[in-house]
Amino acid sequence: MTSTTTLAAGLPAEYRERLMRYAREVSFDTGARLFEEGRRADRFWIVRTGTVALDLHVPGRRAAVIESLGHGELVGWSWHFPPHLWHLGAETTSPVRAWEFDAEAVRVLCAEDPDFGRAIAVWVGRVVAHRLHATRVRLLDLYAPYGSGSG
Repeated sequence: MTSTTTLAAGLPAEYRERLMRYAREVSFDTGARLFEEGRRADRFWIVRTGTVALDLHVPGRRAAVIESLGHGELVGWSWHFPPHLWHLGAETTSPVRAWEFDAEAVRVLCAEDPDFGRAIAVWVGRVVAHRLHATRVRLLDLYAPYGSGSG
């Protein structure tokens, strides 16, 4: 992932500090499912250590791993956009320590402070744009006759 999508690079320090007031530390064993496609997106995470794989359900096949996320990266963006349902699945591929956030509390904070809300929206938007591109490339690599051609 590009540096502009990590928490440290994606949010100005004052907003990062404000967001982190809502964080709680969590940990997951290898193979823990954080969320499933179509389910309610009521929280999100920032990875401290370990790796999380994002996957996409492919009918008749195993789930396609789209991207692996690590230190400082946002796991989950669907919490930010109605109808607040996950668009992918996520599973830990190593033990993970992360900061977990209650999505509703952060959405309220965004509504109360438009500047903070705009900063969060721009950051999450960058993450979404990056993930859409990564998904396209990965799916072309997996299913197109000649791959993505980017190599």
